[in-house]
Amino acid sequence: MPDKPSVLFVCVHNAGRSQMAAAYLTHLAGDRIAVRSAGSAPADQVNPAVVAAMAEEGIDISAEIPKVLTADAVRASDVVITMGCGDTCPVFPGKRYLDWTLDDPAGQGIDAVRPIRDQIRARIEKLAAELTP
Repeated sequence: MPDKPSVLFVCVHNAGRSQMAAAYLTHLAGDRIAVRSAGSAPADQVNPAVVAAMAEEGIDISAEIPKVLTADAVRASDVVITMGCGDTCPVFPGKRYLDWTLDDPAGQGIDAVRPIRDQIRARIEKLAAELTP
């Protein structure tokens, strides 16, 4: 069986954008893509407005915990997608790097999180179609 592609989503706190992106890709691709998320300075918990916004989509991320970005996570990924974490992500040859410019949902209510969520979903749908047969 060929190796499945792996994607790492990175943002600063791993409490919003990267959690939504990982949840959408897992939801859409199932076990066809290995999905990880991490943050350069992880928060204590996932943003409650983000949890609520994803629940509206039928995706439960309430049990997710922000994780710290490690060089091993980057090494283990084929595609690394950063969202506002600047130069904190290690760069290794042979990896595909994308930087998605998205508003930060930190400190925002659900009305502000919904458009961010919808932008992420649109990008994830394209990415999933690209990476899976």
